[in-house]
Amino acid sequence: MAAEVGSFVLGGFAINSSATSSSKSRPFTPASSVPPSCTHFASAGAQVGDGVLNNPLLTRIGANSEHRWLQPTYMAKVAKGSSGLVGDDEGVANELDYGTEYGRVDQIKAGLYQAVHGLNRGIFGVPSAKKSEIEGLVRQLESQNPTPNPTANLDKVGGCWKLVYSTITILGSKRTKLGLRDFINLGDFLQKIYVAQGKAVNVIKFNARGLNMLNGQLTIDASFRVASESRVDISYDKSTITPDQLMNMFRQNYDLLLGIFNPEGWLEITYVDDTMRIGRDDKGNVFIQERSEEET
Repeated sequence: MAAEVGSFVLGGFAINSSATSSSKSRPFTPASSVPPSCTHFASAGAQVGDGVLNNPLLTRIGANSEHRWLQPTYMAKVAKGSSGLVGDDEGVANELDYGTEYGRVDQIKAGLYQAVHGLNRGIFGVPSAKKSEIEGLVRQLESQNPTPNPTANLDKVGGCWKLVYSTITILGSKRTKLGLRDFINLGDFLQKIYVAQGKAVNVIKFNARGLNMLNGQLTIDASFRVASESRVDISYDKSTITPDQLMNMFRQNYDLLLGIFNPEGWLEITYVDDTMRIGRDDKGNVFIQERSEEET
């Protein structure tokens, strides 16, 4: 079956290392927290109990207050007597020298998370200006890809991933026919990649109101094979909706639903690091995913 829109079967993120002298600036990592939807992405050793995660990407002000996402603070090369913090009026260098590519990539990621925050993964549309902003940040990350040959490093691709943002959309009559306006809510979009078997399992979770909050999922099994140093070809294998009550709700428009999420085609892995992936498919879609501990 030809897919009407693309899939989210693989993606990427990266860093280019470069030597720097000790006199150059170093990134300052504030105690911070990631958005609730991204808590599984926090680094090991994070302190969860008091609401603080030691993640340099985003900063949450107040454990119980409204979330305000800030850019990370960086140390700059300054004159004697200055505090050294960016924003200090006395003695700060005119231009920041981030010192390492790590700081550069980390800052771009922070901007990207801020840009996609509150967009519900982009599935129900994104204003054109916001979409352009996200595309610009994605291209910046792609230019810093630490894994230029991702299909030769599939260990970085394997495991479970959660969709953060994509350009796939469900709009207008499609959204109405699928009951996604008032009756059915979209949950997480997860993906489990089995490198040794050349398999990928995509899971789209749903919950239906009025039926004791019925929870269910669409599961799509696919196969992939390496096509180039950065591209994989993807074949659709099978799909199921569970439980039966949810299948009954989608039965009349099942082909429409599958057409949206069918992963068949090819996917270019344009960025991958230990925590994030970016991919672009043959239909022009972009996918941003973050590593997750949740199993499908």
